[in-house]
Amino acid sequence: MKSLIIAIVFLSAFGLQAQFVQNSSNSLFSDFKAFRKGDALTVLIVEDTKAGNSATTKNGRESSVGAGFGVSAGSGSSSGDVSLGTSTDFNGDGSTSRNESIRSKLSARVVDLEDNGNLIIEGKRTTKVNGETQYVTIKGVVRPVDVRPDNSVYSYSILDLTLLIDGDGTVSEYQEPGLITKFLRILF
Repeated sequence: MKSLIIAIVFLSAFGLQAQFVQNSSNSLFSDFKAFRKGDALTVLIVEDTKAGNSATTKNGRESSVGAGFGVSAGSGSSSGDVSLGTSTDFNGDGSTSRNESIRSKLSARVVDLEDNGNLIIEGKRTTKVNGETQYVTIKGVVRPVDVRPDNSVYSYSILDLTLLIDGDGTVSEYQEPGLITKFLRILF
C-alpha cells in the first residue's frame, strides 16, 4: 500500500512538472518570444530610402504664312509682299532627389493577433530634450518567424509598416515657412 501511495505521488509530481514546463515561458530549452496579446517586443528601426527623378524637355514649333500680289495697269504697276512668321522654343530641366536614413529602437506592444498567428503591434515614444519634443509612432504586422531570439524585430520585416516621426519646439517652428511666404506661395 505504501509503495502504491509513493508511486501515485511520484507520478503526480512529474505530471505537474511537465505541465508547468510547457506553460512556462521561462523554459530552460527555449527563449521567450512575444506571441500573445499584451506582450512587448523591441523594434529595431533601420530604414534607408533613396529616391531620385530627373526630366529634360525640349519643345519647338515654327510656322510661317506668306502672300504676294501684283497689279499691272497701263499707267503704272504695283506689287507687294506680305509674310507672317512665328517661332516658339521651350527648354526645361528639372530634378529631385531625397535621401533618408533612420536608426532607432522602440518598444512595441502586441495589440492583437491575426487568425494565422501574425502579431499586430503598436508602439509610441515621446522624448523631450531642451524644449524639443519628438514623437515616434510605429504600427504594423509581424510574422512570428521574423521575431529574433532576443525578442526583437527589424522594421523592414514589418508588414504594412507605418512609421511616424514628428516633433515640436523651437527648431521645428523655424523650419516652417512664415505666414507671408505661405500666402505668396498660394498666389504664385
